[in-house]
Amino acid sequence: MKRYFVQTFGCQMNVHDSRRIEEVLRASGYREAPEPGLADLLVVNTCSVREKAEHKLMSLLGTFRPFKEGRRGTVVAVAGCVAQQEGERLLRKAPFVDVVLGPDNIPELPALIREVEQGAPPITRTVFDMDDPRFLRARPHADRREVTAYVTVMKGCDERCTFCIVPHTRGAERYRPADEIVGEISDLVAGGVREVTLLGQTVNSWHEPGPRGESSKAESKTAPSTSEFAALLRRIAREVPDLVRLRYTSPHPRHITPALTAAHAELALLPAHVHLPVQSGSDRVLRRMARRYTAADYVARTDALKDAKPGLTLSTDFIVGFPGETEEDFEHTLELVRRVGFVAAFGFKYSPRPYTPALRLGDEVPEEVKDERLARLFALVEEQQQAHLRSLVGRQLQVLVEGPSPGDTGRFAGRSERNEIVHLIAPKGHDPTGELVKVTIDEPFRHSLSGYMAGVDVDGHRAGGRRTRLSVVEAGGTA
Repeated sequence: MKRYFVQTFGCQMNVHDSRRIEEVLRASGYREAPEPGLADLLVVNTCSVREKAEHKLMSLLGTFRPFKEGRRGTVVAVAGCVAQQEGERLLRKAPFVDVVLGPDNIPELPALIREVEQGAPPITRTVFDMDDPRFLRARPHADRREVTAYVTVMKGCDERCTFCIVPHTRGAERYRPADEIVGEISDLVAGGVREVTLLGQTVNSWHEPGPRGESSKAESKTAPSTSEFAALLRRIAREVPDLVRLRYTSPHPRHITPALTAAHAELALLPAHVHLPVQSGSDRVLRRMARRYTAADYVARTDALKDAKPGLTLSTDFIVGFPGETEEDFEHTLELVRRVGFVAAFGFKYSPRPYTPALRLGDEVPEEVKDERLARLFALVEEQQQAHLRSLVGRQLQVLVEGPSPGDTGRFAGRSERNEIVHLIAPKGHDPTGELVKVTIDEPFRHSLSGYMAGVDVDGHRAGGRRTRLSVVEAGGTA
């Protein structure tokens, strides 16, 4: 029996793609290896959104090379967005790589491996499935219980933000039929999944595809999408009644429509949290980014979401140091953070990406300025996050338990409906994995919460428990 080892870095889309890679390999008779040195096939699934992605890949390939050289017949494959971006160039940089595979070509991996094993030279397969889009179907994991799962509803991107390489590495937008989406979610829930996250580069621009894989979308690209995504959410809620929670990522602010806002008010399975990338609070920078909304537009749509779902929290993405960003521009970003009240954010320094229009903008912001601005941004967001977490002490939250907390803590971990990570104590002998439970919050950590379920001897845990609670934070990192 041959064994595989998959190393993933990047976004949720990459995590989802890696799961599909594993499923394709298992269907071909492979089984997972516990470590790379025991694998017959080494796969690196890559992301190219940030500048250091290629450096990270080459470093990782350097650690894999001895395994290939020391184990006769070992195959090395590179998949994902860096593979799509670099293509044949990657084989010149790392000639010991056997297969370079784009995201749309995952189903072909077993056949390509067989070609290499039969003596074929290194193979590059990076062809978009524009004419006949294919969406690999997620299935319940045969070996372990999964409480949460990702389901792809669309791929590619038509937005053409000037900083973003995704249109080059993922292609134009292609949409998956609603029947397939609902069917996949139904199968996952029947297999024990309780929460599903819908995935797409601009997930809320989803439309029912028309004939021959072409979108039925007819409106101008300068206008927000219609209510079709909201209709999809309603259909899932109606036809998969045992699904506990339904999330989606990453939405684009332009497609936060009144219909989608109304869905948040009316559908109980939509949690009280939305991750909505904004990138900047400066209208001037947003124009240079080609985001096609203003800071005021963004605020109006987030206000509408919070009005529709009282208590809803928001997280976001920021890019600091975009070409031409001034101190005044950055101050507008900080103003937006305060105005919206973000409780979490992913922040990145602008990094030039190949094939992107921003390369022509010039006005490069010095690295030390980027560093200083990013630090200020994180400090403000963390201040707001800490205030939010402290406000939850003493309250009861509904937590979907995903499994044991990292490390040997005796606790379980899950997420509240607002997406706070909660490390909880369960009654002795009870494993609440997969359950939606009420947790009383007793302490905030840096990026998460501590709590306990009903029936727990709280005083008994507190007797020597301060060390236990701290070990949760150490094990959980920056959760």
